[in-house]
Amino acid sequence: MASYLRQARVFYKDNLAGTLEETVTGGSRFSYQKGWSEDIACCFPVTKTDHDWESGLHPFFQHLTSEGWLREKQALAANIKTENDFGFLLRYGADCIGAVGVRPERESEELPVIAEGTPTPGRTISGVQKKLLVVKDGKGYRPATGSEPASHIAKFNSNSIDTLVRNELRSLTWITALLGQEEVTGFTQGLVENEAALIVTRFDRGPRGEKYRQEDFAQILIKPRGVDYGGKYDSDYETVAELIKKHSSRPVIDLDRFYMRLIAYALIGNCDAHLKNFSLLETPTGFRLSPVYDVVNTVLYPDYDIHFGLGLLGERRPIDQLDGDIFREFGATIGLTKAAIDQTFETLHRRARKAAKTLAPPEAEAPDGFLNRFAEIVRTQCLRILGE
Repeated sequence: MASYLRQARVFYKDNLAGTLEETVTGGSRFSYQKGWSEDIACCFPVTKTDHDWESGLHPFFQHLTSEGWLREKQALAANIKTENDFGFLLRYGADCIGAVGVRPERESEELPVIAEGTPTPGRTISGVQKKLLVVKDGKGYRPATGSEPASHIAKFNSNSIDTLVRNELRSLTWITALLGQEEVTGFTQGLVENEAALIVTRFDRGPRGEKYRQEDFAQILIKPRGVDYGGKYDSDYETVAELIKKHSSRPVIDLDRFYMRLIAYALIGNCDAHLKNFSLLETPTGFRLSPVYDVVNTVLYPDYDIHFGLGLLGERRPIDQLDGDIFREFGATIGLTKAAIDQTFETLHRRARKAAKTLAPPEAEAPDGFLNRFAEIVRTQCLRILGE
């Protein structure tokens, strides 16, 4: 911690909503300013003025900071220690994912100088994978500057896995065929500074750069991130379902969407469906389950954990042990009717048969090639869970 107690201003849709400060006990406090009348987050009801966190930065704000590759780059550029969450917000929190932004208490406050070429200057993106905020530039994309609206996120391969972009492109293509285009964030392939990337459309920004409230479930549950980013796995899908019932303006519809989405993730071999990969989003009809994002067939990679992202019916289960009976029991547990559960399975069964063509590898590919292995995983999961 710094030798003095730091303070910051908290903005909601660019309007001053309150203050964030470190406390003498080593925690932090968010306080609404006098007269503010709208919740900025589920964990900050406006009926209470002050919201204290005992140790370190409050998890809601902690989850606004960058992670992984971007965090290391930004820390180096601004000479900030990677564990200095409050420092990250002061330097990079003005424009975060969602509607909340954080700025220094005084604009003139001295901050570390940012090195030229810093990734996403003045902004943050969560997620361990290498990613950048980008804008469309002619037929391609380029990194966003600190002042212009950033409408897209570019996601890249890692040094250790050179198929991440290819994997997520195919995963999102198949998920779109299964769930419908309106359920999935927009995506395409592109080049950013001559590097291959998956380009996804931000749904927390409007066509003119308007900011929409978005909260992932790690923020809603107030889960500390943890030094190993393990906080996002500390829950279960039943709890996510209960939060959808509590906060969604269309809980019956969104619960059904969540249920279908969860089965689809198991079918695609996505073991990384953790709390930060589900969000609620401000829409014209209220707070709703956001479109699908961050979907990868993780079973392809032998070093990845094979357990499904969160607990399900009392335990984290290996993905190859999930079947139709387990998901039917889970559906009943979260309050879905038998008719709704049957309809979900019928719909997924029908669409999975049609979506099979998106998995077809080229004839020239070797049997152990990327696309053949991808398709085999999905076929195996579909057989176990859908009976096909």
